[in-house]
Amino acid sequence: MNETIKQQLARIKEYWNTRSKKQKIVGTAFFFFFILALSLIVYFATRTTMAPLYSELSPSEIGAVKENLDGRGIPYEITEGGTGILVPEESVDTLKVDLAAEGLPQSGKIDYSFFSQNAGFGMTDNEFNVLKLDAMQTELGTLIEGIDGVKDANVMINLPQEQIFVTEEAEQASASIVLNTEPGYQFDEKQIKSLYHLVSKSVPNLPTENIAIMNQNFEYYDMAGSGSSSGDSFEQQMAVKKQVERDVQRQVQSMLGALMGNDKVVATVTADIDFTQENREENLVEPVDEENMEGIQISAQRITETYTGDAAGAGGIPQAEDAGDTATYLEGATGSGDYERTEETINNEVNRIRREITESPYKIRDLGIQVMVEPPTPDDPNTMPDQSVEDIQQLLGNIVRTSIDESYNTELTDQALEEKITVSVQQLNGKVSFEEEPASTIPWWVYLIGGILVVIIGVLIFMMVRRRREEEEEEFEDDVTEENIEELLTETESSTRRRQLETMAKDKPEEFAKLLRTWLSEE
Repeated sequence: MNETIKQQLARIKEYWNTRSKKQKIVGTAFFFFFILALSLIVYFATRTTMAPLYSELSPSEIGAVKENLDGRGIPYEITEGGTGILVPEESVDTLKVDLAAEGLPQSGKIDYSFFSQNAGFGMTDNEFNVLKLDAMQTELGTLIEGIDGVKDANVMINLPQEQIFVTEEAEQASASIVLNTEPGYQFDEKQIKSLYHLVSKSVPNLPTENIAIMNQNFEYYDMAGSGSSSGDSFEQQMAVKKQVERDVQRQVQSMLGALMGNDKVVATVTADIDFTQENREENLVEPVDEENMEGIQISAQRITETYTGDAAGAGGIPQAEDAGDTATYLEGATGSGDYERTEETINNEVNRIRREITESPYKIRDLGIQVMVEPPTPDDPNTMPDQSVEDIQQLLGNIVRTSIDESYNTELTDQALEEKITVSVQQLNGKVSFEEEPASTIPWWVYLIGGILVVIIGVLIFMMVRRRREEEEEEFEDDVTEENIEELLTETESSTRRRQLETMAKDKPEEFAKLLRTWLSEE
């Protein structure tokens, strides 16, 4: 084994000594490049990826977690100014479960389990009340932290002191809450109402008017009907107005973007909203047959009287209601005539309609659309055809006409419609350009190292092939002696003569036959 190693070393040394100075420099450089690339690959392949285990902890909590990790022999890094800790990524989930089972990290707050662990006979009433209040604040803060959008909650409760004498009115508690909300999160009215109800029911004698809730940005969350209803109503109206404008703007932007290109159109919309709400009751009567203005006949009575003859003389004493009243007839009246009377009574039934109407909470009273369009050649507005501008105005006019409420749309003439639409053709200089992210997620240095390795491997293979050829040439030179040269020359002369005889036998058979007879006669 040692002899083999010595032979290999001797060959390597001999090979190195036979190289030129330039070849030695190039070989040494490639060798160091190969070692550097191999080291980088090993480093990045074996490097441990750290991930956050906990963040935003107090220094005492970080110290407790650090001590536990030291006992487990797990590497870690302290970050965020001593409030965060990093551990290997593959150990994060396991460590969270194990540390939670051991009660880490400790929150530093008092919960209701504190009483079962530390309550004793030596605790005074004042100490018990302080711990009870702190535990109540902690538990209420934990409940609030479970609501979506709340990262943390600080609760301060003020409980009334117990009175020695009984009073008719019980004193009320109060609470102040500061929420650390998620960035950009907005609570709706239902969530705010639920939050007030949760706090009110968690503390005895705590009405909702004694609760103050705000976030870290000093924005108060007032419940509807708590004295700020006008403000809430105004905010709701502004939200509806912005929503209407946003919907119309998106519709216009989407339609014109598909026609001209999304980066060539900018649209803005302004709306006038009527928030007047009306409740009314209507009792209407309408004919069944509106064309003839007739209803349905439910009953009919027709009376016809006719009389033909001579007139009879009037006589006698008519009966009178009063004794003093007397009536006399003209006697001796004679003559003849005809009498006819027709009476018709028809009872028709009509449609009786009773309506209770509640108007919508808002109506679009007016709408204006402003559009800026970039021509095909940005710096030349004349490249935008007039027909395209007219088509855009017509499309926007249809949107305005259909969006405005019917009660305000009766007097909307074409001229008034054109005044509500503005189409401007000019170059857009305020475009926002976004840098395209590379499609590949592999770092550039990986390609660099791979290229270097390919070059090094190619050079090594080239040098090995070249070395083998040189060795074969050296072996051939060693084998070729003077005797071998003479044999090669002899073999070359005989093969030449043979080819000449074959050519003569084919081309000049008579001369070839004479030559054979001559050789035979000589032998």
